[in-house]
Amino acid sequence: MTTNIGKVGTVTIGGELTVGNIGYGAMQLTGPKVWGAYPDHDKGVALLREVVAQGVTFIDTADVYGPHTNEELIREAPHPYPDDLVIATKGGFVRGGPEYTDMGAVGNRFYLRQAAYMSLRRLGLDRIDLYYLHTPAMTDAPLQEIIETLAGMRQEGLIRHIGLSNISAEQLRTALTITDIAAVTVHYNVAVRHGAAVREVTQERGIVFSPWHPGAIPGGEQGVPLHAIIDPIAAKHDATAQQIALAWQLHRTAGALPIPGTTSVQHLQENLAAGRMLLTDDEVAAITALTPEGT
Repeated sequence: MTTNIGKVGTVTIGGELTVGNIGYGAMQLTGPKVWGAYPDHDKGVALLREVVAQGVTFIDTADVYGPHTNEELIREAPHPYPDDLVIATKGGFVRGGPEYTDMGAVGNRFYLRQAAYMSLRRLGLDRIDLYYLHTPAMTDAPLQEIIETLAGMRQEGLIRHIGLSNISAEQLRTALTITDIAAVTVHYNVAVRHGAAVREVTQERGIVFSPWHPGAIPGGEQGVPLHAIIDPIAAKHDATAQQIALAWQLHRTAGALPIPGTTSVQHLQENLAAGRMLLTDDEVAAITALTPEGT
């Protein structure tokens, strides 16, 4: 029997923004260690234009990617944007330079407002359709105050919908006592289930669940048990293991919006083709059982 959950189609953000349910994560279009501009500028522009030409209607970025260069590249490539294109960006993370791969976090309401305004300027938008708090791990402001700041920004029309990134289920539930949350993005795939508890809350509350690194499958000895199950399924569907991992996301979770990233047009096409694959309930169950939820 074939499951109907998450088949290729659309997902609706905040009850009003309908997008294709495989998006594009643009983080790879930066320099080494996510610092500086993408080395092959023309290739980056061409790839982003192809993303839109292939029918992708959701692009995920952040002000810290570069920093700033990723948003600027998106502005250059598909702008003026198609009416159906939704660009999500994030604010709150800061870095101390190219050698600081660990990121700090700032939750001060003036900083977050400035970050959103600067993203608007770089992206060439009048309003950000989906604005994520990139992390709740701030030491300069409590989570309640940060969420209230985002709610105020939405009320003013600076942003349209609020998203939360890299959060816990408890933090998400706290945020929901203050305001509506349209989407969350966390680390969740066939091998890493850190976002499992958050996923459960999104299913309860009808929130879009946008996993990052959604098609990742580890190699080597760590990946042997995964590949022992996934590779035969991939062969049956004439697909790659990564395509099966992406298809599993769509079948596994209602309201899933995976955001695979790539710098290859061929890989982009493979990612989108994964959305047209139908897995059986047994295949979905076998992949789900590979890794305990919450690990």
